[in-house]
Amino acid sequence: MASSVKHLCTICHDDEISITAVTWCTECEVFFCGDCEKPHSKSRLSKNHKTMSAEDYQMLPTFMQEISSQCRDHKKKFELYCSFHACPCCVQCVTDKHQKCQDLKPLSDILQQVKSSASVQLLEKDLKNMKENFDTAIKYLKSRISTINTQKTTSIEEIKYIRESINDYLNKLEHEILNDLESKHSKLKLNMATLMQQIEQRASQIDQLQSQFTKMTQHATELQMYTGLREIEKTTSQMAKYLEDLKSGDNFIEKNLEFKISSVLQSILHDVKSFGDININITSSTLQIKAGRKDQAQHLVPIYPRIEQIKPSLLTRLTIPKDKKSLSIFACLILPDGKFIILDYNKRQLLRFSNDGIFIRKVVTFKDYTCDACFVRNNTVAVTLGLENKTALVDVEKNKIIQTIKLSHYCNAVASDGKFLIISSGDSQCTTVNLNDMSHTILEGMGGVGRIALFQGYIYGTNYEENKVCCYKITGEPLWTFQHHDIDSPVRLTLDQHGFVYIVSRGNISVVVVSPDGKICRTILSQTDGINYPRAINIHKETGKMIVSSKISEDSSNTDYETAFVYKI
Repeated sequence: MASSVKHLCTICHDDEISITAVTWCTECEVFFCGDCEKPHSKSRLSKNHKTMSAEDYQMLPTFMQEISSQCRDHKKKFELYCSFHACPCCVQCVTDKHQKCQDLKPLSDILQQVKSSASVQLLEKDLKNMKENFDTAIKYLKSRISTINTQKTTSIEEIKYIRESINDYLNKLEHEILNDLESKHSKLKLNMATLMQQIEQRASQIDQLQSQFTKMTQHATELQMYTGLREIEKTTSQMAKYLEDLKSGDNFIEKNLEFKISSVLQSILHDVKSFGDININITSSTLQIKAGRKDQAQHLVPIYPRIEQIKPSLLTRLTIPKDKKSLSIFACLILPDGKFIILDYNKRQLLRFSNDGIFIRKVVTFKDYTCDACFVRNNTVAVTLGLENKTALVDVEKNKIIQTIKLSHYCNAVASDGKFLIISSGDSQCTTVNLNDMSHTILEGMGGVGRIALFQGYIYGTNYEENKVCCYKITGEPLWTFQHHDIDSPVRLTLDQHGFVYIVSRGNISVVVVSPDGKICRTILSQTDGINYPRAINIHKETGKMIVSSKISEDSSNTDYETAFVYKI
């Protein structure tokens, strides 16, 4: 929570003069009044120091105001960062505590563009998802309370109806059954109301964190931002675990009140010994909450390269058999075991290659024209069948089609994260397929998207005609669009484990990488690197291997054919 205390000028206060501060120096960590700030801003040593208004400083959460840029042990400015201990350190700290630490980096490199980093965006998304999860849980429990209230009312009405049709002999039994009903209902209601109260308390904490996060991103220094993010991530991780523990336990198991009339009661009154039974009928919970990222409380030091450091190194190329050199590669995939899959448009085939690029076998041949392919999960690959408005799921170990998904539109491009399939028509329609229940959802607002990729809940697409790369939410809402003269007629795209977007730019025969925020790009492969008319691309996120299709010339016959190069990125 932001502080409401009015800060005094540090210089004047040392002279026992109380004057309200107007400026805070983030490097000196001193408050200045208007008079004291003038010499500070003109001094050769401090004129370039970053400052902020005292009002903005007060907007920072209290715990962030306590974060210092100086080492408390040695009273020296933090200049380095130890990746092993995940902490900033001064030069004296290196001698005292970090002599054996290998990975010390300049703190300025670590703090560079912290506020615009992917970690901040992910944390903001986590906070939003966490708040939505708590709201969903509260709404669910309120609904359940309303349901059991209705169930109670229904049971009472049925009990009274039966009661009116029998003699006074049942008065005592009626009293007993109503007491039983009331007891079990009260117990259920109390348990759920108590749980709801606990969840509401945590939801309030998330509200507070969201407010702090907004102020933090606006007013915090880079170091405060970095340290503050760690604290907030710890809290969100605890909240996520709390929800997951609730879900994995029996807290959300549906316990329904159910009244069953004694069958004997309706036929032989004198044999009835009870009015009936009040049971709590338990069924599985229908509550759905968004899964949180695992290990959220890890440090935010960027362990991934900057865009200028991405330099693919060639590992191998696929060896194409003589009878396959007429192929036209529309998709190339790297499987979890390191083997490769090629989609040949000409002969409508999936072909499998070994880890070192040697042809193994044909997987399956399709009757219809194929457009695109992606890895789904286990041994399954999805292949779009264009005008047939179908997408086939293929088991590449058993060499057979195991399922066909029929849609209402042309099936052009396909992407998957193992939970969902996103299938694009190539112009104005996209459909999400839930792989658990195979339900379909039509996405709006993704007109012009040709090829697609799916990563961490976001959809990425190329617009061939307008030379654009776009990023969307899983619901189809646009997030950002990127255009650059290096991107000409973009066809397929893929992403690495850090969220960098790799695009095949067919118009200028190159591969271009775009930053995760969609703001900058860089060409990493071109004709000078040996690629020629690339079309398909894929990255294995765990190993960092990238496969790119390319035409090459056969020296002996001077004819071109397609193959694929494998790189390490």
